Amino acid sequence: MTMKEHSHYYVPESSWYPAWAALGIATMVYGLAVWLNDSKSGSENPTVFLFFTGFALLSAVLFAWYGKVIEENHQGLANAQLKQSYVWGMAWFIFSEIMFFAAFFGALLYSRNFVMAWLGGEGGKALTGDYLWPAFQAVWPIVENPDPLVFPNPGESMAPPPLSQWGSYLPFWNTVILLTSSVTVHMAHTALKNGFRDKLKLWLSITVILGVIFIFLQIEEYVHAYQELGLTLGTGIYGSTFFLLTGFHGFHVTLGTFILFVQLIRSFKGHFNREDQFGFEAASWYWHFVDVVWVFLFFFVYLY
Repeated sequence: MTMKEHSHYYVPESSWYPAWAALGIATMVYGLAVWLNDSKSGSENPTVFLFFTGFALLSAVLFAWYGKVIEENHQGLANAQLKQSYVWGMAWFIFSEIMFFAAFFGALLYSRNFVMAWLGGEGGKALTGDYLWPAFQAVWPIVENPDPLVFPNPGESMAPPPLSQWGSYLPFWNTVILLTSSVTVHMAHTALKNGFRDKLKLWLSITVILGVIFIFLQIEEYVHAYQELGLTLGTGIYGSTFFLLTGFHGFHVTLGTFILFVQLIRSFKGHFNREDQFGFEAASWYWHFVDVVWVFLFFFVYLY
């Protein structure tokens, strides 16, 4: 039966994959809550078994589930309508991720443009500034918190040095790396559409390597921030917003790198062609999204 003859919407066979995935997610989230509670209570041996059990279960289910979808596609069962649903599903997923980051960017801008000014006594909030924290300076990044007994002051912020010193500024190099990786993944996509499989493997391999380099540089940046600058999650609103935004983005880069690595393995196995390449396209869309988020993050978190 040809693809055009599959005019009806494809309905897959009944499966327990969704139920097992839900069980894995529930176990992982509950295990994370227990882990955090144990850590907060000062337990020397926090319970991590449930978290990693749920993670392992979810990973195994997704591996089997995606493998089944790929197998069905190779059997010719995925008609045009089903593939269109994949496109819309990925589009809504990326939209949800945009809203996710919009919430954290909104928290950053609200704290910087409103709360900080109020703490400094602006906007009719003189009581707060003059009586509670008269020595507070409403200057961003905040390295002198209003109440350092509650939120210790970081020794230094991640603000950029003069342009002449950007050669050693890790966020700048991470920006160069991600923007370059966006070009290389586009080159891989172009090679795939033109039928050049060797170039596809080459450019995709370079993209994965750039993603790994970005992750290692961000780890190095975190070590520098914690050990040398004294900037942590507990050093007030600046530390919280910095690590939440950069940390969640780093998680997305890690996930995107893994997704691209899977596509690289599939390309070596002969998957994808000019007409059937949605798996790779979805991965490249996600990677471009991660790159765009970093551009906003670099500007609003580091430069602005």
